[in-house]
Amino acid sequence: MKKQKRLLFIGLHREGRSPSQRFRFDQFMPYLKQKGWHIDYAPVLNEADDRIFYTPSAYLRKAWIVAKGYIGRLKLLRSINSYDAVFVQRESFMLGSTFFERRLSKANTKFVYDFDDAIWLLDVSDANKNLSWLKDPSKTQHIIQLAHHVIAGNAFLAGYAQQWNRTVDVIPTVIDTDLYKSSRIERQKEVIIGWSGSQTTNKHFKLAIGFLTKLKEKYGDQIKIMTITERRIDTNGLEVEYVSWDKSREVQNLDQIDIGIMPLPDDEWSKGKCGFKGIQYMSLSKPAVMSPVGVNPEIVEHGVSGFLPANEDEWVECLSTLIDSPELRTQMGEAARNTIEQHYSVHAVKDRLLQVISAE
Repeated sequence: MKKQKRLLFIGLHREGRSPSQRFRFDQFMPYLKQKGWHIDYAPVLNEADDRIFYTPSAYLRKAWIVAKGYIGRLKLLRSINSYDAVFVQRESFMLGSTFFERRLSKANTKFVYDFDDAIWLLDVSDANKNLSWLKDPSKTQHIIQLAHHVIAGNAFLAGYAQQWNRTVDVIPTVIDTDLYKSSRIERQKEVIIGWSGSQTTNKHFKLAIGFLTKLKEKYGDQIKIMTITERRIDTNGLEVEYVSWDKSREVQNLDQIDIGIMPLPDDEWSKGKCGFKGIQYMSLSKPAVMSPVGVNPEIVEHGVSGFLPANEDEWVECLSTLIDSPELRTQMGEAARNTIEQHYSVHAVKDRLLQVISAE
């Protein structure tokens, strides 16, 4: 009988919690298991720890969580050699040390490292900004050097990784198109312009307030603006419907919108983004209007599956064109869905991921 291969997933969060882990690993687990892999999941933060860790202050309790997590990682090292491959998503521990990755690189197992943001640039949640001195931006470079194989979310990230590792593959962040299907039939009277994000990306929505205010002045009750996120955003008086992010209703909530937007600043951090908001919109047959930054122009074909406005006037013009034409929204939505099925779906990349994990 053929021995079952064993894979260990190492990340900070529990299964189903982190968007990065969910869409870059979790959704591939059924396929990997089908292909004969036994998978163990090794997070640092459980659900109770997570609530504390992302709360401002609570430093003593956070210190206990870190200490407990460190001990857990030490225990995990004892069993590393029993795995055929270890998949580390972003980092194995939340501090600046690469202690665990160094031991993984010396273990008798394949060490695969995956990252999907420009995390060599220091980016800390608002709740933990006072602890940023514990982070080390150069840690990403060191992990890349230690890994046996690196997976990057886009070409910009891969270019960074290739400076220190010759075995780098680009696998985009993708969507499960069996799960993400639009079921919206009846159209509402108003056109809904939607934005989805998290507490770490809420600042990007503020880039949209200027052009959305102009559109609201132009169209009034003909349009509605919706944000789907974890916390309310200060919108400077702009009328916005807030929908609390809920994993169990993620698809249904996104499916309410007619047009999805993704404004980004043109900076190094944004160049490392994998365009996932746009991918979500497009998977549900929504035209995506996105800043032409980083990987976005690879995802959206301007004028076909969405628009790529470069300044406020272009944002107003592109969104007005879509607001005025339900036929164009439908046409672009169909093109968007087709793009996702061909290039940004689990089905499109699952064999590539399996090959990376399985290769000797």
